Amino acid sequence: MKYYVQVNGRQHEVDVVERLGELKVAVDGKPLDLSYEEVDTLGQVALLSEGRSYGVSIEGDMAKASVVIAGHLYAVEIEDERERAAHAAERAASKGGGLVKAIMPGIVVKLIVAEGDVVEAGQPLLILEAMKMQNEIAAPAAGKIKLIHVREREAVAGGAKLVTIVPVE
Repeated sequence: MKYYVQVNGRQHEVDVVERLGELKVAVDGKPLDLSYEEVDTLGQVALLSEGRSYGVSIEGDMAKASVVIAGHLYAVEIEDERERAAHAAERAASKGGGLVKAIMPGIVVKLIVAEGDVVEAGQPLLILEAMKMQNEIAAPAAGKIKLIHVREREAVAGGAKLVTIVPVE
């Protein structure tokens, strides 16, 4: 699973795969040798990284946490790919209209709108299947569908143009 992690304001991409009890972690494309064990149910973790051990204290939830390692405090914010896509749509909505892009690779399962349709903010535009889940891609803002860049059953890459929305005059 890919995560987008912000540590003290600095962005990182983290890939985490757990297979047969073994944890594989890469941060910004660099593989790390990590293992951990939960010490208690209060957020205390023993972390082994690159042959060194660390006592880690974690407070918060899966989205936002305060992490203390060796007396240093880190503010950590975490988004998985689905959350990042949802938050990107919210950010785009504040800009009004524009281009709607695929946040992750997938297959266009269904087009819900047609060119020329007038849509409201939050209205479904299409269904994109990604990671075996169907995601409803919504209009970031009210407007008119100027152009649909994809077809049903088309595979799209992350960042691919999906729909262009223009303000209604």
